[in-house]
Amino acid sequence: MSVLTYPEAIGVGLLQGVTELFPVSSLGHSILIPALLGKPFSDDLNVAGDKSPYLSVLIGLHLATALALVVYFRKDWARIIQGLYSSIRERRIETVNQRLAWLLIVATIPVGVAGIALDKFFREHLGKPEVAAFFLMLNGFVLFTAERLKRGGTGRRRAGDGTGPGDENVHPDVLSDRRIVKLGWGSALFVGAAQIAALLPGISRSGVTMSAGIFKGLRHEDSARFAFLLATPAIGGAALLKMPGLLGSEGAGIHGQLLAGSIAAFVAGYVAVRFLDKYFETKTLTPFAIYCFLAGAGSLVYLSM
Repeated sequence: MSVLTYPEAIGVGLLQGVTELFPVSSLGHSILIPALLGKPFSDDLNVAGDKSPYLSVLIGLHLATALALVVYFRKDWARIIQGLYSSIRERRIETVNQRLAWLLIVATIPVGVAGIALDKFFREHLGKPEVAAFFLMLNGFVLFTAERLKRGGTGRRRAGDGTGPGDENVHPDVLSDRRIVKLGWGSALFVGAAQIAALLPGISRSGVTMSAGIFKGLRHEDSARFAFLLATPAIGGAALLKMPGLLGSEGAGIHGQLLAGSIAAFVAGYVAVRFLDKYFETKTLTPFAIYCFLAGAGSLVYLSM
């Protein structure tokens, strides 16, 4: 990468913060938009370029997005960590917080292993705009299918409403956790493993995780909540692994730009999760499905001209 300017870094940070949480694929957009804009962006922001640190920069920006998720769900993470601590101390998994903590751990293992194993393969074979455009179309199909399954049968099975006598004054997040933990270990592992598909550029992590949750019977708001909680250790852990290199020779000359991009990603991520947390209480994945299919198809046609 010849240079990463401050405007490019801030633009990429804003893009990453929003598209990481919206079910439209941050990696796909981070590959496609520079290619569609043309030079110098297609040169400066090229994940497939020889010795280009752009992919590492993108993963580094994920840390800022993960921090935005931690800040937004700080009360929830406090309960989850307390639940994990009490579970280990008491050697039991009985309460909602204890069960949710272990469900998140179990569901995160598949994508963690796959991410380490497939990192080199992605760099060498999948960081191309045409590939991202194709998978963005596929992402739209996945989201649309999840909505159809919800209406048609599978997705209509719900893991209980989590309410009972005296629950009228219980916080909605607590009620949501009660419904989530009814998934069971196998279903939680299935939902977590769906994140592996997001290693493909154009496939959205939040989108496929939400789709898997809906397929297993969760409501939209519960599947979104579980997806955001799962995303925190997944994207945060991957970013932490890249940070030593970015803070060293790999990030030489772009530390200031990386900081500016990270601030932009944090702000954008916080605004995005705050919006989506409310959006999925009443809305569906369908608008995002339509957007992904049209954007992917349009990009593929444009890039083929």
